[in-house]
Amino acid sequence: MGRFRHCLLPLLMLPIALGAMAQERVVQAENVRLDYAQVLNVEPVYQTLRASRTEEVCDELPTLPTTTVHPSKEQSRWARFLESIKGVFSGDEEARTGNAGAETEAGQPTEPARLNCRSVPVEREFRRPIAYDVDYVYKGTKYRSRLAEDPGNRLRIRISVMPFVPTVPPVEAPAP
Repeated sequence: MGRFRHCLLPLLMLPIALGAMAQERVVQAENVRLDYAQVLNVEPVYQTLRASRTEEVCDELPTLPTTTVHPSKEQSRWARFLESIKGVFSGDEEARTGNAGAETEAGQPTEPARLNCRSVPVEREFRRPIAYDVDYVYKGTKYRSRLAEDPGNRLRIRISVMPFVPTVPPVEAPAP
């Protein structure tokens, strides 16, 4: 029983001590209103992204005009007809549209010959805005904030007024 008396007394005093501490602290209500400030300057903040990809690069040889024997118009039409029929059954898009063989009517290739093809890494750099540094003035005082979006000419601001209450260090009770 003597053991419990020593534990019981501090437990009974705990609500009284908590009540005294709660009386010392006062929560002040915040006074808030909204107003507009004039924007002076907006500077975007950019994020730089770098990306690389491989592209195929080939050395090109100039094509020389070749002398070919031009078939008559009838043979040429007949050959084109056969090539288009062949393209329908083989699924070849060039033969279907009549551009078989990659040659023009003058007998020259449309693309130059390509030699020594190799894969080369190509670096690219992209910049995108991620934030905006905004300079604005409110009642004669200049401010600067970083915002997620460009606010335009006016910036809606939140004005909060609270009294300054200095914190007082706790006073120790005099010794009896």
